[in-house]
Amino acid sequence: MKTVLTQAQRIVVKVGSSLVTNQGEGLDLKALNNWAQQIANLRGKGCEVVLVSSGAIAEGMQRLGWKKRPNAVHELQAAAAVGQMGLVQAYESCFRQHQLHAAQVLLTHADLADRERYLNARSTLRTLLNLGVIPIINENDTVVTDEIKFGDNDTLGALVANLIEADAFVILTDQDGLYTADPRKDPGAKLISEAQAGDAKLEEMAGGAGSHIGRGGMITKVLAAKRAARSGAHTVIASGHERDVLPRLLQGESIGTLLAAAALALDARKQWLADHLQVSGKVTLDAGAVRVLRNEGKSLLSIGVTQISGDFQRGAVVAVLDTEGRDIARGLVNYSADEARRIAGKASGEIEAILGYVDEPELIHRDNLVLL
Repeated sequence: MKTVLTQAQRIVVKVGSSLVTNQGEGLDLKALNNWAQQIANLRGKGCEVVLVSSGAIAEGMQRLGWKKRPNAVHELQAAAAVGQMGLVQAYESCFRQHQLHAAQVLLTHADLADRERYLNARSTLRTLLNLGVIPIINENDTVVTDEIKFGDNDTLGALVANLIEADAFVILTDQDGLYTADPRKDPGAKLISEAQAGDAKLEEMAGGAGSHIGRGGMITKVLAAKRAARSGAHTVIASGHERDVLPRLLQGESIGTLLAAAALALDARKQWLADHLQVSGKVTLDAGAVRVLRNEGKSLLSIGVTQISGDFQRGAVVAVLDTEGRDIARGLVNYSADEARRIAGKASGEIEAILGYVDEPELIHRDNLVLL
């Protein structure tokens, strides 16, 4: 099954902080040169590569002489601003040795939540790839806040894979892959060679956060693979310490863990809906409505709604929850929160009598609804 990567033409590669900063001791130029060489190898074989790289905050900490990652948002933003300079300069220098240009692209969730900005970001990245440039992407930590942050570069990498409709998403870490248990604590833990992205058992196996320098852990990588699979991208979680790991993976060699995308890729509009990490409100359904959405692919009617949370306007992206409060879908709502509360639990034929008008018979039309 690893041979699915031999067909990959467009690839997103994510490298973690520990692989570019010597565990927080500043940028590892030897490591960056290594990534540049491997990516140049892929480019020489006709592959388009986007690099999602951590390391800006860690580099900023080193330049500022900070030994411990700060908790204050303004200090993290300052460290990112200082460190981003060194990170981009170093990558540009490394890629130039291989006659390649690099481009810096900083993103926030707001860039991808807004449909127009989402399309602009996609156009920019595709243009850079067509020009043979290596986009280097990071979260815009200099302006990001808790309300709009991706939270980790694994999630950001998956969103970028969806954005450009990549064939493969490679997450390089300091672990050999996904294990049945945490190998640092359980000597009996076994490496999982292949599995299906989105398998609930994988989330149970994944451990907690990783190093004190980065923010991600194995659970973020499992969830990122699930997200990337929505656009048809296969994910590999592998050790960045493996020699020539990228060329070997694309030659079909079995390294790390392959989490294969089984489902058909969502169309672009529904992919944009699915990629919303923050939503304007929540709509809770009864069991019957959940069953209809999951099994029959129909629109969401107001009669199946039991609760409305949040304050949103018509056209906002909302989360759809089941009876247990689990997030099962995203959708563009046809009524505001106040209007939705008034018609919740009511039949479509009653909407006009309740509101004095009717825009749409559905609360969320199936064309604007995507199951998660």
